[in-house]
Amino acid sequence: MSIAENIKKIRLEHGLSQAELGKIAGVSDKAVSTWELGTKIPRMGAVEKMANYFGIPKSAIVDDAPAATTSRPIPPGFQPMPEMDWVPLVGRIACGTPITAEENVEQMVCVPSRWHSTFTLTCKGDSMEPRIHDGDLVAIRSQPEVENGEIAAVRIGEEATLKHVYLHENFIELRPENPAFSSIILSREDMNAVVIEGKAVGLCRDI
Repeated sequence: MSIAENIKKIRLEHGLSQAELGKIAGVSDKAVSTWELGTKIPRMGAVEKMANYFGIPKSAIVDDAPAATTSRPIPPGFQPMPEMDWVPLVGRIACGTPITAEENVEQMVCVPSRWHSTFTLTCKGDSMEPRIHDGDLVAIRSQPEVENGEIAAVRIGEEATLKHVYLHENFIELRPENPAFSSIILSREDMNAVVIEGKAVGLCRDI
């Protein structure tokens, strides 16, 4: 079933109007109408509110994979599709808001469930070459700390960057993969501006 069909089915099963479902999701009835028509998809915040209210997994709302009608063997040399999760793709960061807040989310994207990711970012520039290319979609698992040397999404003010993180005694070093670029060094009060949003756990390229 499509996302539009999932939402309408859930609403009708509970005998709710579009306005009533909108109140649950924190949106207008017009927004619910666009969801059910398939012209727009709900933001992650609205999906979470509906899932929590009805006591269902988020995948029951945003999973648009068609239902399998028959079980067929996988041909030799092929692998079955992995289980997938819908997570937000974060664009420009609004200062002072959580990174997955509605105003930061550009759209929902599908990534493998085994990554246990919370959101994704589009890599810009070549400071993480050759491991991460410009335009790559990088999946992030939200966590406030990472081990030294791990790649993390780090927010400094309104900007988010992907870098290797090294926490030294008196400063934080955000080190690029590409040796042509210099590390970002933040010390003393500047360290307070750094927020580790999460660890890089997966990458999608050329999709």
